[in-house]
Amino acid sequence: MATQSTKLAVLIDADNAQPAVVEGLLAEIAKYGTATVKRIYGDWTGPQLKGWKEALLKHAIQPIQQFRYTTGKNATDSALIIDAMDLLYATKLGGFCIVSSDSDFTRLAARVREAGLVVYGFGEKKTPMPFVSACDKFIYTEILVDKDDDEDEAAGPRTRAQLKQDGRLVALLRKAVEASSDDAGWSHLGAVGNTIAKQAPEFDARNYGFRKLSDLIAATELFEVDKRKSVDGTATSTYVRNRRRATRKAAAG
Repeated sequence: MATQSTKLAVLIDADNAQPAVVEGLLAEIAKYGTATVKRIYGDWTGPQLKGWKEALLKHAIQPIQQFRYTTGKNATDSALIIDAMDLLYATKLGGFCIVSSDSDFTRLAARVREAGLVVYGFGEKKTPMPFVSACDKFIYTEILVDKDDDEDEAAGPRTRAQLKQDGRLVALLRKAVEASSDDAGWSHLGAVGNTIAKQAPEFDARNYGFRKLSDLIAATELFEVDKRKSVDGTATSTYVRNRRRATRKAAAG
């Protein structure tokens, strides 16, 4: 994965993204690297993109004009893809951030990854799974938009019962813990997160109302959680273990 010193190109499909996500989007991207290229593509001669003007000025995002040649054909996608390939070969970048809910960028994401660069996708929950799966990590933009306190309180994190009823989530967590566990069944939380990311690029604890993976795992009550201090006591690491395994071990003993 990329680091905060990694140079990233941020390419936004204005037809498939909303101005309201920009603040959260750029804050999220800052976790993975530095946005050295920030471009947004669309037909700026029409009224449909006027809401973007303030966001572009505030965040120094370069608008790229692309006329609609014919009705029903998206020339914007083609312009973004061509620029992405030019950047791939002409600029020393560590990764790309593709902001769109359009599956037309699936092959672009796959091609960039083939070149050894990291691809972060950003789109709404309606984004087709082929594009999601083609990225190293995919973040749903709904979790990047600031909500008022009343809306946050109404939504809230999912309950223990709701989490346990999510079969895909439970299976994903259990398999990741098992895959990275030691002989006693304990897994370092970081290793669990890395394993999940490889299997489900769209996974994010925030999708379930939790800030961190550790909070989500603890809320399921399906795992034991152990916080261990380093030998010098300056750092703490979190380890988790499937309660089923602990129960079986106790019964056998």
